[in-house]
Amino acid sequence: MTLFELQEWLGHRTPEATAHYAKITPNTLARAYNDAGYFAGNVRTVEVRVDRDAVASGAAANGEPWQYYDLGHGWCTYTFFEQCQHRMACARCDFYTPKTSSKGQLLEAKENLQKMLAAIPLTDDERAAVDDGQAALDQLLGRLTDVPTPAGPTPRQIGIPAQATLLLIEINRKPTGQ
Repeated sequence: MTLFELQEWLGHRTPEATAHYAKITPNTLARAYNDAGYFAGNVRTVEVRVDRDAVASGAAANGEPWQYYDLGHGWCTYTFFEQCQHRMACARCDFYTPKTSSKGQLLEAKENLQKMLAAIPLTDDERAAVDDGQAALDQLLGRLTDVPTPAGPTPRQIGIPAQATLLLIEINRKPTGQ
């Protein structure tokens, strides 16, 4: 029941009177978000490939890439990809490998890669870019122009203009039950 429905049902004159009796706990709030589909709508899955040889040989412990996030147009090896502000508008930092490069092609040819899916929570800007397209992506790119990439330099320093058309991550949308 909404607060207004509960107000009517209880016969209160104001929502404040109803709110006084209807304390909202964190569990109640989380359930409401879940029921509204908020979390499902703001999470997408991205394919990740794990290099089992790099992990088993200890190369991953020495800083070698061992997980590769599939961006559609290339791979990102940044370990904390979920937290990278540039993940939907890749700034071509040191963690990025284009699929068309020889390194990218060798990666795709490796037989020891385990394919997995990672659930990535999207920011409001990223969700708008996924749902609304190029205009929202341009806005996101403009906001990120002077934000450092995981490798250090900003997109401006790398020389990528804010109005560049960069490809979005190929995101598999989770069904929202509609």
